[in-house]
Amino acid sequence: MAHPSLDHPLRRAGDKRAAPSAELVIITGLSGSGKGSVLKVFEDLGYYSVDNLPIGLIPKFAELTRDSASIRFAALVVDIREGQGLKRFPELYARIRREIPTRLLFMEADDDTIVRRFSETRRPHPLGTEQSISKSIQQERKLLAPIRKLADLTINTSKFTVHELRDFIREKFIGEREEQKIMVYVTSFGYRHGVPPDADLVFDVRFLPNPNYIPRFKKLTGRHPSVARYIRSFAQTVEFIERISALLVYLLPHYIREGKSYLTIAFGCTGGHHRSVMMADQIRKNLAEAGYRAKVTHRDMTKPV
Repeated sequence: MAHPSLDHPLRRAGDKRAAPSAELVIITGLSGSGKGSVLKVFEDLGYYSVDNLPIGLIPKFAELTRDSASIRFAALVVDIREGQGLKRFPELYARIRREIPTRLLFMEADDDTIVRRFSETRRPHPLGTEQSISKSIQQERKLLAPIRKLADLTINTSKFTVHELRDFIREKFIGEREEQKIMVYVTSFGYRHGVPPDADLVFDVRFLPNPNYIPRFKKLTGRHPSVARYIRSFAQTVEFIERISALLVYLLPHYIREGKSYLTIAFGCTGGHHRSVMMADQIRKNLAEAGYRAKVTHRDMTKPV
């Protein structure tokens, strides 16, 4: 447990929104999704933080947070370690929300990411070692599905480094100017490897001339200056970049007003080596110049041609 700072961040001078009289944040989600890291962020923000509080004690903890003069902001983790008692959570959560301002954060990640994290830490999955981690993940997703539907904010941490996740939580709960409230992930991919399942917007750039058919470009990628210069030499490329950049700059404020915290934009070509790579890099640059935080990844760039 961690005790709160008397100078809670939401009360500091200069904050644009008033702090609530009390607040409880409940963090839940998949094992390996980063719940512990997020709880640590809240601890650093001055929240009284508790990991794996027994579900039967949550109403009492909420009451303490509401009525205590010293504990006004609290965060706790409840997850699959609770076992069968987790079935009671939706009912308890509805009751708690009537008594104290409460937000539910659901943490998740792609299956491959979770498997990798368990492999790196060599920790067993909470559901046991009698089955593979992949099967445990699927079982856990099913068990947590009713709780996920209740979440005020669902975060897929596959997109974040530890530092990015920390900054995201701080921005979400402290608040910054509107343009900084969304993180844009721009990715390139090859259609032969499938469309990224987490993409919010997908643009097909296979209509552009393909450098793969030029021998000197075949082994290079869209990040090579010669390849990028070749793709940009066509009028349709220049016009496409201008139109898509303008469209995104128009759309992003609307996504922000709807409460979207991050957006994934995918550009696809045949193999994911040339056209989509060059386009993703350029669009990320244009969005950054427009004042948005944008990060680029190239999913299939290193895969065999």
